[in-house]
Amino acid sequence: MRKFETKWGIALALPGIAGYFLWVLGPTIAAIFMSFTNWSLAGKPQWIGWENYSKLFNDFIFKKSLFVTFYYAIGSVVLSLLVSFFWALLLNVKVPGRSLFRTLFFIPSITPSVAVAMVWLTLYHPQFGLLNHIFKSLGLPALKWIYDEKQVIPAFIVMSTWTIGYTITIFLAGLQGIPEYLYEAAMLDGATWWHRLRHVTVPMMTPTIFFNLLMGIIGALQGGFTQAYIMTSGGPNYASMFYTYYIFLTGFQYGKMGYACALSVIIFAIIIVLTLVIFRTSRYWVYYEALRK
Repeated sequence: MRKFETKWGIALALPGIAGYFLWVLGPTIAAIFMSFTNWSLAGKPQWIGWENYSKLFNDFIFKKSLFVTFYYAIGSVVLSLLVSFFWALLLNVKVPGRSLFRTLFFIPSITPSVAVAMVWLTLYHPQFGLLNHIFKSLGLPALKWIYDEKQVIPAFIVMSTWTIGYTITIFLAGLQGIPEYLYEAAMLDGATWWHRLRHVTVPMMTPTIFFNLLMGIIGALQGGFTQAYIMTSGGPNYASMFYTYYIFLTGFQYGKMGYACALSVIIFAIIIVLTLVIFRTSRYWVYYEALRK
């Protein structure tokens, strides 16, 4: 019976394993190999060694796109974590219609990214946009938003809070997993809501915060393509030249596929290093109750 179950388990897992090798591991190995070649999609790749990587040091757009991506990643991850945690706390309160509110907050996360970009493109219009209309009605100066070099990334950071439904859902799951007796003990000791939040909720939520932080950083470093492609084309003055958009331009518009693969390998290595650093430092701030009894 056990052998039969083992065979069925292997058979059911084979499609997933095959998909991983075909769509993840295979392309990754191919990209690493192609990064050492000169390949323009037409013709055979020519081996050039480390030449593509040496060009990166003199590539202004590479440096600019790396800065823009990190700027966006830091701002969007921090803001998204704070806003989603705040909404998760409110949505965890037992009030009538709580399920409806949770659904409304999650719906934007499943909206197609192109549709979201088009909506925000309208909102950010400097003359006819709703946001500037609200600003003018409040007596505030109108902003250029994505059409200004200094405002475009902050505008995209604000826009990133539109799709935090998944993060809110994960925070809600973490909040519901906190033992109720911890709050009861804190209230018996006279703890206010702030003390309960600081000394009970936040420490018990650190594993969930750790997960959302890690996934948020990985997603932000790989993101930005839709915004740049639909809304700004990397401008103004390369101020929104996200790394993924630059890879796309290099490979499919400029025809430098080997160089684009080198760019992909660099961001892949950066994500791996940051992931290891986050895991390494998590021991100092992530609290696992089962391990510390």
